[in-house]
Amino acid sequence: MQSPFEPFADTTSLQQAVTDSFCQLAEQTVAKNGVFRVSLSGGSTPRRVYEMLSGRNLPWDRIHWFWGDERNVPHDHDDSNFRMVKTALLSKVDIPPQNIHPVPVDVESPAKAAEQYEQTLRQHFHGPVPDWDLVLLGMGDDAHTASLFPETLGLGEQKRWFIENWVPKFDAFRYTMTYPAIESARNIWFIITGEAKQDALKQVLFGEEDAARYPSQRIQPTRWFVDAAACGDGA
Repeated sequence: MQSPFEPFADTTSLQQAVTDSFCQLAEQTVAKNGVFRVSLSGGSTPRRVYEMLSGRNLPWDRIHWFWGDERNVPHDHDDSNFRMVKTALLSKVDIPPQNIHPVPVDVESPAKAAEQYEQTLRQHFHGPVPDWDLVLLGMGDDAHTASLFPETLGLGEQKRWFIENWVPKFDAFRYTMTYPAIESARNIWFIITGEAKQDALKQVLFGEEDAARYPSQRIQPTRWFVDAAACGDGA
């Protein structure tokens, strides 16, 4: 069975392509609509993309930055997705503070924090769905995406845009966008790298449909950015 993409030879060329494509889409969208609204992904591969973006000349005052998922840790914690993006990009560029929309983490009350972020999204997007210009997604070696992990309750959420999702394997809550919020995007890009993703990617592309076990199966990306290492011999 044919895969829906041509893999990149290595992670470096993939990161360059994501950076160039991001800049092109942002500039085109701002020229057309006056604003560009993106939901960010965590992870080491996107981190390098964010670092590369910091050296580009973009309409920074017209771009709004949101997070597709977050760990239930303070913003200054090493595991924080917000901290990673701030270090890689936001602290290096003159971006208006009102354009940066981090998840308001509340370690002791994640449900309260998730509800607060949902209200932030609903105040920013006035329609029935968020209507993102771009959602960036990664995929774990268990085929999770955002913080929609296999066999977790968040997979079944159909009304909320953003939730706290209990992940038993970590014995912790994760904050995440829901499927309806992700699927509303005009552009959804999957960024998948590394040999550890081979089995999960094969299941997502060619395996029997079982989104409870392989949550990334439900996502229909508009673009795939996948390196050769993640493809192995089967894609």
